[in-house]
Amino acid sequence: MIKWFGRIRATGGFRKAFVRYITKGRSNRSVGGTAFLLLFILAFAIFAVFPVAFMVGNALKPMRELYRYPPTVLPQNPTGQSFKDLLVYASESLVPFTRYLFNTGALVILGCLGQILLSAMAAFPLAKSEFRGKKLMSNMVVYALMFSGAVTAVPNYLILTKLGLVDSLWAIILPSFASTLGLYLMQNFMEMLPDSLIEAAKIDGASYFRTLVSIIMPVVKPALMTVFIFTFQGLWGNTGGSVLYTENIKPLSYMLSRIASTGIARQGMASAASLLSFIIPVLIFVVTQSNVMETMATSGMKD
Repeated sequence: MIKWFGRIRATGGFRKAFVRYITKGRSNRSVGGTAFLLLFILAFAIFAVFPVAFMVGNALKPMRELYRYPPTVLPQNPTGQSFKDLLVYASESLVPFTRYLFNTGALVILGCLGQILLSAMAAFPLAKSEFRGKKLMSNMVVYALMFSGAVTAVPNYLILTKLGLVDSLWAIILPSFASTLGLYLMQNFMEMLPDSLIEAAKIDGASYFRTLVSIIMPVVKPALMTVFIFTFQGLWGNTGGSVLYTENIKPLSYMLSRIASTGIARQGMASAASLLSFIIPVLIFVVTQSNVMETMATSGMKD
């Protein structure tokens, strides 16, 4: 440490050392411009973190602080009473809390596995095989991304009704298999892989399916994790909407959203429920964000 301070003094002091640090590798940028960018990024970070801090603060506030004006971001007397009230409310519900949790777990596990497997198996031939109609099918995948869920809601409901799947968990799981975003990401990621991998597998006698499972799938792990995150977020926040009617097959997000929409008497529980609905997808994204960034950089979606 003493030697480090000595080098700083020998090269012109702390001011020049700071200037060299913030302009390192960017000799064509002024110190003022770099400082402005740092301040802008800091302001944007504060702007992005503020709603999260406010949500966490509301979940830890006692009832008297929730209605204080002007509102404060952080609680002055933090407490976990809102979470205790939420647990009591869930335990006294006609449908057990564990049932909601089981339904959500089934949706997430089956939906994510199905989406990952089908996307990988469909993307591999589109990316690495030549056949008639390949370009048309690839264009259809891209065009399908332009349609929102509201556009396909009525056709999906009619199909599920014909199949007799309405008011069952499969009414949410099966449509998640058909998401074209996962197929698009997997196809673009696989197109970046060298053809020599597949040729080497063929020379060694590996079958088409063996090549996909043993060689391609481990290499495209970042894309698989990205598809998992997007599918998980969609299924975690799905409340059943217009396809689930029976109470004991509805997911956890339905119960939490029902609590969050109650009156002012349960505002503390609503804040705790909102935090629980928000924190799980965020934690998963934080843990796997490097895979998402790598996939976006190689799929043409980063810009």
